[in-house]
Amino acid sequence: MLSKNQIKLIKSLSQKKNRQQLGLFTVEGVKGINEFLNSDFRLENLFTTKLIFDAPNHQIAEISDAELKKISTLKSPNTALAIFKIPKSISPQNGGLILALDDVRDPGNLGTIIRLCDWYGVKDLVCSINTVDCYNSKVVQATMGSLARVNVIYLDLKVYLESSKASVFGTFMDGENIYNSNLPIEGIVILGNEANGISEAISSKVDRRITIPQFGKNQSTESLNVANATAIILSEFKRRTTTEM
Repeated sequence: MLSKNQIKLIKSLSQKKNRQQLGLFTVEGVKGINEFLNSDFRLENLFTTKLIFDAPNHQIAEISDAELKKISTLKSPNTALAIFKIPKSISPQNGGLILALDDVRDPGNLGTIIRLCDWYGVKDLVCSINTVDCYNSKVVQATMGSLARVNVIYLDLKVYLESSKASVFGTFMDGENIYNSNLPIEGIVILGNEANGISEAISSKVDRRITIPQFGKNQSTESLNVANATAIILSEFKRRTTTEM
């Protein structure tokens, strides 16, 4: 049976300041939890209505459906909720393709972008300080376990770009057509805020401005969703890489 203190702790992790202070975050659902159990993330506790997980017995607690509903952030709780430790931040590796986000705020967008990084083999995702927290429960849910395989780093994006020797690509409405561009195997690709795009401070650090051209006759659409744009851009960069290998 869940204690009041356990319920209080789990609910407190819905707030970023508490996650950072305690160094803990939650994962819900069988698939997502198993992805983290099979990774380097350290399990703290697992609460489940079905004893179907491969984890140490002392870390698993069987609870009722009613108890799971009390601690879940989902409208329809899915079997289990686990608490994992937030790992120490690892600096981005040199070489390869790195994705950078300039103040992306929507949890669903970030979760999808993390899944895309996992799909396209992008190991490092660099985020500005004001980008939504990757351990936000909505982000974790949207990643479908991919967060366990992508290194997400929060830092001063401007300082990072100034210290990097890699070519920096920025996504803009007036950039060069990505389908006609000569794209390298290595580099940093920046995507901006949902409403405002890449900020002036970051755009000044961009070496090459690229765009996804609009083919529709009706040109009234302002821009693509940032997650959709990420899918197209990563696909194009990786397609060139595969072709040239």
